[in-house]
Amino acid sequence: MTATPPHLPIGFSRHDHHACIEGTVATVAARCAAEGLQLTPVRRRVLEILLERHRALGAYEILDVLRAEGLGSQPPVAYRALEFLTRHGFAHRIEGLNAFAACSHPGDDHDAAFLICTGCGVVAEAQPDAARAALALTARSAGFTIRRSVIEAQGLCPACGVDAAP
Repeated sequence: MTATPPHLPIGFSRHDHHACIEGTVATVAARCAAEGLQLTPVRRRVLEILLERHRALGAYEILDVLRAEGLGSQPPVAYRALEFLTRHGFAHRIEGLNAFAACSHPGDDHDAAFLICTGCGVVAEAQPDAARAALALTARSAGFTIRRSVIEAQGLCPACGVDAAP
């Protein structure tokens, strides 16, 4: 597989998926060790589940996998792991889907925008700089102070867009 082209978010491009998962889990584990955080087996597995799919998953979808693997059967198991992962920037909550996706840049303090394919369900994390700048300018001109913003766009990824072409 090829590396991610600079113009495509990783979720929409071919890449070494195994290396993607291993590298991200290693980065998260190292950060947890450095910060004295506990990356428990359930937390690690929830992160792996999110990384394996490259799409947003609801807590109950994650719980189904955990249950099948014998790692827990009650909703708090999944919710606690997801809360840990999102609080420390290892995963993001996709507001519009009430679901979660692994962070493409764990360990980096950053804002993100999400490109959500309505065809295949893949979620790609994109750099939101231009969109945030435009939103900040609009807010400033209206005398509005932004406290929090979430940028999510739904549409078709390159693969689904090709499939949908006439």
